[in-house]
Amino acid sequence: MSARYLTNFDTNHLSSEEVDVLIVGSGIAGLYAAYKAARSGAQVLVLTKRTVEDTCTERAQGGIAAAIGETDSPLLHFEDTLAAGADLCDPEAVEILVSEGPECVGELVHLGTRFDRMGSEWALGREGAHSQNRILHASGDATGAEIQRVLSLQVREEQKIPVLERHFVVDLLVREGRCFGLLAYDEARHRLCVFWSNVVIMASGGAGQLYAHTTNPEVVTGDGIAAAYRAGADVMDLEFVQFHPTALAARDGCSFLISEAVRGEGGILRNARGERFMVEYHPAAELAPRDVVTRGILSEMESTGQSLVYLDVTHLPPELVHSRFPNITRTCLSLGIDPAKEGIPVAPAAHYFMGGIKTDLQGATSIRGLYACGEVACAGVHGANRLASNSLLDGLVFGSRIVERVLRENPYRSNVKRLSGFLNRSLEPGKPVNPMILRLELQKMMLEQVGPLRTADGLSRALSFFDGQRYLTGVCAEEPSSFEIRNLITVGELVTGAALARTESRGGHYRQDYPCRLEHWRKHIIFRRH
Repeated sequence: MSARYLTNFDTNHLSSEEVDVLIVGSGIAGLYAAYKAARSGAQVLVLTKRTVEDTCTERAQGGIAAAIGETDSPLLHFEDTLAAGADLCDPEAVEILVSEGPECVGELVHLGTRFDRMGSEWALGREGAHSQNRILHASGDATGAEIQRVLSLQVREEQKIPVLERHFVVDLLVREGRCFGLLAYDEARHRLCVFWSNVVIMASGGAGQLYAHTTNPEVVTGDGIAAAYRAGADVMDLEFVQFHPTALAARDGCSFLISEAVRGEGGILRNARGERFMVEYHPAAELAPRDVVTRGILSEMESTGQSLVYLDVTHLPPELVHSRFPNITRTCLSLGIDPAKEGIPVAPAAHYFMGGIKTDLQGATSIRGLYACGEVACAGVHGANRLASNSLLDGLVFGSRIVERVLRENPYRSNVKRLSGFLNRSLEPGKPVNPMILRLELQKMMLEQVGPLRTADGLSRALSFFDGQRYLTGVCAEEPSSFEIRNLITVGELVTGAALARTESRGGHYRQDYPCRLEHWRKHIIFRRH
């Protein structure tokens, strides 16, 4: 399925640096872990693929879920998360999330995060599958940008943590089941380099760019999942891909998210005939779990022969729409759509990976010294379908728990550089490959065959596509676009293989040929490269 390494290298001939804690990714999970580790006295280094702000966190609109309301409780949040997860959540992981989450959110507030208030109280919103108003938001619909601002400030200016931008993580350096660091590509200098550490925390995000329509930025290409898999780490639950029901459908790519909070404030979904339809699919209508809303929209699109539906907020006061969702309003107005006067055209788009690198409850993977948190990780907290606004909370809670575990084990300063170097010379130069053309082919195939609706025939066709790319495993990749396409192919094949194996429908995985949820499939699919 994949070669051990993406490129040829010899660490003895590359520039290198050694640190106590090496963190990959600059979203909420990576930066919060960096902040916590630095406060413990560790020497921390953060690597990020583009700029520090180029993350899914920065784009997050709706908010962060936490049971802090007077009528709310961690127990209610626990029950909502389990229900949304379609009987596949790890209850212990969920209990940790909901019980430790409020304290982590409180620390964000202490650091200066300006969540919206109504007078002296938090302005708590409501989103799909939540039984309570428990969503903290900032500047209406710019919650992620506010959290990114605060954590970036903490890491760079308060904690003085170095952040190396435009450093692409190519492969992990693992020997006898232990991670000693990683190989990276410095885009500014166009060269490979090595970072040694006994503690590597992968917080690189998911793989939304597998799909032609996604809310994720271009950098989200499954690099962390693929690198960990190549190194021998367990990966789990990759068949469960969450498609957000409402991405803006006014332009190619559907890259702009229309937050679930819009439906939480009373937004109504209407088909091309102007009919409200979600009441026919679920008692909670527009506030049903995301997988249910997505399939409802797809069904209406098929019945009307249209490629979109409309999210209608015209019945709400215009001042509420504009003040509560200023970012969404600005974007829509720039395209000639006034949400206060007309329906917003929307369609589902790939949004979040419930699966990822398998971890325990402290973020440890099956490789010693390698940890993972955020969307790249899978501790079982989201099950088969993530509850809205639990993703930012997940990054905080499990990023913090990794640091707590590392402090207990105290592996700092153990001179990892003294071990013998790593070497790979097995890859051959190959015929030129146009990564962008191959990427577009992959994205189109994944959307058509491994999207929200799946069949054995379509999944088998997808696997045939991957068979046709197998020659790339023996070809040396030498620059980021070539690294990315190989990572996307690796993760795409894992997603497809798991989806074909799971002969039932559950959460974000829906098989049209096996439409029922089956009790004997209440288990996880785990892959490990041998």
